[in-house]
Amino acid sequence: PGFDKDSTMLLMPAWDPGKNAGVKVVVVSPHNREKDLPTIQGTYLYFDSPTGTLKAILEAKTLTNKRTAAASALASRYLSRKNASSLLLIGTGSLSPDLVRAHCSVRSINQVWIYGRSLQKAQRIANILEEEGFPATAIEDLDSFIPKADIISCATTSDSPLFSGKLLQKGQHLDLVGSYRPNMREVDDDAILQSSVFLDNYVGGMKETGDIVIPIKKGVLDPDSIKADLFELCSKIKPGRQTAEEITLFKSVGHALEDLAAADYYFEKFQNKNS
Repeated sequence: PGFDKDSTMLLMPAWDPGKNAGVKVVVVSPHNREKDLPTIQGTYLYFDSPTGTLKAILEAKTLTNKRTAAASALASRYLSRKNASSLLLIGTGSLSPDLVRAHCSVRSINQVWIYGRSLQKAQRIANILEEEGFPATAIEDLDSFIPKADIISCATTSDSPLFSGKLLQKGQHLDLVGSYRPNMREVDDDAILQSSVFLDNYVGGMKETGDIVIPIKKGVLDPDSIKADLFELCSKIKPGRQTAEEITLFKSVGHALEDLAAADYYFEKFQNKNS
């Protein structure tokens, strides 16, 4: 009893008129790691928009991992330094390997450090990545690696900052994909104050994540100072990184259109494979 008191159910529908629609049902259960179960579990229902016909049922965890990592890598194209060569990943969940793969696809990363509360889990992920050819190493002392990394990617369910923003160095890029509720944070006020802040989408970012909501409530972050969302970056409506010394921060909370785009991609890939 009470084991699920910190769990969250997420419903994310999206509709592309005349084409396809989908809805993702996900349950995030932070305490599952104590039972060695996935933190995120769910299902994606994929429909034909004009007729309402169910076209496919997809496993939501994999879909979510792939689209989240893809969004982070897309943002990194505009926000990390082009010569970024080191990546620090904080978090040892199922999303972690995909984040490394995605970031390495857009930057020439020659050093990957993996940190988690369990060194054993961090080592397991490092081993998986090493087998795929990525230069990954599990680490124990997080603070000593914060200043060294060009890109810091955080994928945790933490409700308090993971490190002191005072450790950050000029030119770094922060990629935050955890903290999906208003009371959760992965970075502190010092990190926010030093950074140019970007969101994957304004609506979710301004309401759902403590990394943005809490600094705004405290007066640390002016909502009008948020530089751009992912659409504005990709459309070149607003610029990304402006200088080599700038610290950039991308906060992702996910968007239903990202799920639908990923479902479109994988359904088309499946059809082509079986045609």
